[in-house]
Amino acid sequence: MSSAKAKTIATREAKNRRTRIVATIGPASDSPEVLRKMADAGMDVARIPLAHGSIEDAIARVKRVRETAPEVGILADLPGPKIRASEFPKGGVVLATGSEVVLGSSEEIKESSANAIGVSNPDIVAGLEEDDLVAIGDGGVSLRVISVTGKGIKAVVRAGGKVQGRPGVTVPTSRVQLVTPTKEDLERLHALVEVGVEMVAISFVRSAADVESVRRAAGPEAPLLCAKIETPQGVLEIDRILETADMVMVARGDMGVRLPLEDVPHIQKQIIRSGVRYGRPVITATQMLESMITSLVPTRAEVTDVANAVLDGSSAVMLSAETAVGVDPVNVIATMSKIVERSEENFDYITWGNELGAQQISGPSSAPERITAAITSAAWRAAVEQDAKAIIACTSSGATARAISRFRPPMPILATTPYQRTAHQLTVSWGVDSLVVQKVKSTDDVVWFAVQAAVDNGYARSGDVVVVLAGSPDEANPIADTLRIVRIA
Repeated sequence: MSSAKAKTIATREAKNRRTRIVATIGPASDSPEVLRKMADAGMDVARIPLAHGSIEDAIARVKRVRETAPEVGILADLPGPKIRASEFPKGGVVLATGSEVVLGSSEEIKESSANAIGVSNPDIVAGLEEDDLVAIGDGGVSLRVISVTGKGIKAVVRAGGKVQGRPGVTVPTSRVQLVTPTKEDLERLHALVEVGVEMVAISFVRSAADVESVRRAAGPEAPLLCAKIETPQGVLEIDRILETADMVMVARGDMGVRLPLEDVPHIQKQIIRSGVRYGRPVITATQMLESMITSLVPTRAEVTDVANAVLDGSSAVMLSAETAVGVDPVNVIATMSKIVERSEENFDYITWGNELGAQQISGPSSAPERITAAITSAAWRAAVEQDAKAIIACTSSGATARAISRFRPPMPILATTPYQRTAHQLTVSWGVDSLVVQKVKSTDDVVWFAVQAAVDNGYARSGDVVVVLAGSPDEANPIADTLRIVRIA
């Protein structure tokens, strides 16, 4: 066995975790040294936020990730119509409960302080009324408007706390009309498409039309589009959004300030179930290990939150400020990985697949996805009954691998694809490992080379049974319609 092959097998055996980890890149994780360590610790997808800094900064991060950790997928996050405060001084300030602050346009208040807060959208400030509640950041700090005069808006701090950077500002929905995507989003999107980013998240998605607008703007080389659900309208329209989006994010931060907090855990479960029903990867995000921004260990409640997200069926769990500005991004990822692996030990794979078996992917009965749903359902059952060593999904677009992934099979899922872009897009899919293989001209060759790749990379050996899903290599007809059970000689 060659040393390169041995390394491939050792790496795969060391990574038993199947729920993926998305880590946000920021000042604490920008260096090539830290990025490489983050990937080694378990980062599957690097999230590049565009809410802070220029598009040039974001593209530089994309290139740095590709050069340093080429196996990691990239998810660029469009900020959408986010209302933000003017920047607070370095190190932040404490807004004391009961103190008074002035709210004004960021053009007038260029730097926020404990006494005055600038708001990026002047129309929002002008539209505020007495007794309106204003949330800062993820809602931990909140204000109540006490007077509106020609001299400005005065508010009292209802719940105090530390604020830093340029936190979001949330006002009553009746005071703001969100438009997604924004003009700035589309300008950033074009730059991201040019550098070949594989996945793009859309903020504040309220309807399928929001996703369709981004897809049209992206053109024929559109990346996978992730709909971030964080508004009441997005929750109500989740099924229609999932018909259009490629993946979905449970964005609990903004959701928690726009919806009652007690509803958020139940909405999380609803979105995960809906995403699985449509065969879409689901990312659960926000404040998962929040205390690790400054601490080397998480709280018990955070550990339980991550575990429950895994047991709910999340495809991936996401770290935000913990890795972007936290004290030890590598330690955070390693901690998340351990929590996830332990949670997966208690995941009931067989019951999950049995309950899903009768439930085909939602959508029109004539849709090609329904054929893929039927064949992957049969593949899951065959793999379980034959005690298969692995399920191999031969795929050009990644759709076949995503469809079998929703069954959460107990054995490895190996996606073989001729495209590196597809391999990167599958880094967010539960349990899917990808191998880039040569492009061939017949279904027989597709299956043969896929099985050979599985053997060469340690997924199976002589005497093992594998289940193979394939279709015609003709990209004009990409439907997976072939199921083979192969005993390796």
